[in-house]
Amino acid sequence: MHITTKIKIQVTPDQADVLWHLSEKCRLLYNFALAERNQNYQENKDRADKQYIGYVQQANALPDLKKRFPEYRWVYSKVLQTTLKSLDDNFKSFFALRQNGDEDANPPGFKGRDHFCTLRYNQSGFAIAGGRIRFSHFYNDVPLAFDLPEDRTFLNVKQVDLFYDDLKKAYYVSIVHEVQPDQKYVDNGIYQAWDLGVTKHVAVNSHGKFLEVTNARPDKYWNPKIDAVQSRRDHCKKKSRQWKRLNRAKRTMERKRSNQLRDFQHKLSRKLIENTRAATILVGDLSVKQMPKSKQATPGLNRATQNAGHLSRFIGLLTYKAALAGKRVIPIDEQYTTKTCCVCGAVHEMPLGKRVMDCACGNCIDRDHNSAVNIMVRFLSQNALWTGYRQFAGNLRQTGPRIPENLGHSQEAPCASGG
Repeated sequence: MHITTKIKIQVTPDQADVLWHLSEKCRLLYNFALAERNQNYQENKDRADKQYIGYVQQANALPDLKKRFPEYRWVYSKVLQTTLKSLDDNFKSFFALRQNGDEDANPPGFKGRDHFCTLRYNQSGFAIAGGRIRFSHFYNDVPLAFDLPEDRTFLNVKQVDLFYDDLKKAYYVSIVHEVQPDQKYVDNGIYQAWDLGVTKHVAVNSHGKFLEVTNARPDKYWNPKIDAVQSRRDHCKKKSRQWKRLNRAKRTMERKRSNQLRDFQHKLSRKLIENTRAATILVGDLSVKQMPKSKQATPGLNRATQNAGHLSRFIGLLTYKAALAGKRVIPIDEQYTTKTCCVCGAVHEMPLGKRVMDCACGNCIDRDHNSAVNIMVRFLSQNALWTGYRQFAGNLRQTGPRIPENLGHSQEAPCASGG
């Protein structure tokens, strides 16, 4: 498996000059490609035979661009290609958000003069040897070689990003490399199913025992402060000295909010993996992008989800830490697991404000507990683990809802259909 390691590097003034020249060419290429795609869209939007340009067409035009503007030869060819790929990915993300109903999603914008464009070396153009990493370029003879930590080894490096943090005034490399797990995965017949949420995570294991973890909410502390600074900034002339000072303060607070949540997720994911006997961890495969635009979502929960939810990142942390420990994280379709009664299979309307499911069959259960049980049942039924299901049902009867000992139609329907 591959993980990403971020490392701060020491850059000399001569090296910084090279990096900014290379970045400037990537920035101009990004803006040029963006302008070309915008113009192409305007020319084709009303045509029956739409001929939109994309990454492939623009990447194929790079050799001609280098002939017309030789200074683009300063940059390693793969870096120019990944710059165009970044623009293409931004467009795809924008269109996906719009298709999911996010009318506030903005299309990719142009990069300003003070923007450092990340230099992405994909598979080639770099070398790691002797505790140093070296990057290829053709601007001048100044070598882009930087020291790496002596206690780190990097196997099968797939990609390296070289970027600048303007808040910390520091340069970093981000290395995507392979790591070997300490032990191989073996299914020990013990499972743990998680319903991941914005405010709390709820799990149930094969023994029918529930576990709840309350999420850290740094957004509750930082959001009022960020809003206050942003309000003051918006009353200043844009790009004035006062505007820049307040904008920097706002970005610093946003960075602290994000870092605090990331730190909490790292510690929690490690703790959850280390403290469970289950070799298989089940998580709801929920699209966070669709949560903020739910018709039932409140504005406060929308912002919490967008700014601090990052459930997909948390699942990623769980996945790679589980793999290192010889365990496995399996995503399970989570549709309708909250609305479907885990006992009789009846489907209920469950707006976000309704925290308890009270079913006519007599099942009265917390909505997140109900979802965790359904995720477990869905996994066991889809994989025909009938012995494991009967054991889970028997254990659960001692601690929670009395789900059927044998799956009938009412239980199979929501599981098989994803609803």
